[in-house]
Amino acid sequence: MSLNEEVELLRKIPLFANIEPSKLKLLAFTSERLTFQDGQDLCVQGDIGDAAFVVVDGTADVIIDLPDGSKLTVDQIGRNAFVGEIAILCEVPRTATITATSKLETLRISKDLFFRLVNEFPTMAVEIMRYQAHRQDATNQLLTAANNRLRELENGAA
Repeated sequence: MSLNEEVELLRKIPLFANIEPSKLKLLAFTSERLTFQDGQDLCVQGDIGDAAFVVVDGTADVIIDLPDGSKLTVDQIGRNAFVGEIAILCEVPRTATITATSKLETLRISKDLFFRLVNEFPTMAVEIMRYQAHRQDATNQLLTAANNRLRELENGAA
């Protein structure tokens, strides 16, 4: 993929949509291109986050460790997904493991570069808040549906 194609990919992500093309080109140029094979982890829950990732191509599962030691796949991501930002924004360990389910091409954006962009483009901070709010809303809807289903099962067993 050429630098110009990477810039176009970044432009399609709401977080980066309002950044001028020359800055997107710099972001694409300074980002590290990484490839993960099916089954390889992009990041692991509990690890320290030092970068965020843009999925250029492929798919991956978002998996969380449950208290009983089991694992739960909570989402599948694909092209144009932006992941790993929670650990660098909140300075907390990774909240999930991201495991490739196909050949996965990514751009790795270092924490320092990410924060330089946020400082230079305040609209990006607003987009981050919107992005996180949408994800929180989707999570709340899933939790509500799961809770309702659990109640139905409990009432049916009584």
